[in-house]
Amino acid sequence: MKIFIKNMVCYRCKLMVKSELEKLGLHPIIIDMGEITLKEKSIYMVKDELIKNLESMGLELMDDKRSQTIEKIKILILDLINHSEVVLKINLSNYLSEQLNQNYHYLSNLFTEANGTTIEHYFITQKIERAKELLIFDEHSLSEIAYQLNYSSVAHLSKQFKKITGLTATHFKKLKIKKRKLPENL
Repeated sequence: MKIFIKNMVCYRCKLMVKSELEKLGLHPIIIDMGEITLKEKSIYMVKDELIKNLESMGLELMDDKRSQTIEKIKILILDLINHSEVVLKINLSNYLSEQLNQNYHYLSNLFTEANGTTIEHYFITQKIERAKELLIFDEHSLSEIAYQLNYSSVAHLSKQFKKITGLTATHFKKLKIKKRKLPENL
């Protein structure tokens, strides 16, 4: 059986969910971001407790296909941004359509309706959050960050950074308090 979990976007989340599932006597076979394959054919007997335990961790069990599709879009985008070895050779709309085997127009409307923002804006916002993270770690130049995040130039990154944050990347880097937004809060 497969179950889908909203906001499960990091390795720590996977470990916490695995632990919770095992406490409930469930046997996860595969744990991916947002998707878990269980040995069991049903979670009916422990579903209410699982929902309660997930909510206490800021996660949510998703039963409907629309929510699952939206979460898959978010996970694909986060994976694309956070794993620089994946270089997007096609545009985002084609990438998502191919990965989810769905029409992009449908995906775009579904995402916008549920989140109040477009997929493209979500993608840009996530790229800027990643840029902020990389600036905070101070291990890469702005030029390297632009390349890692697949920007055409430092100027393009800088323009989007300023538009999203209201600050230049250089000014952000100098700030003493550097706040990042978590993916589930965007």
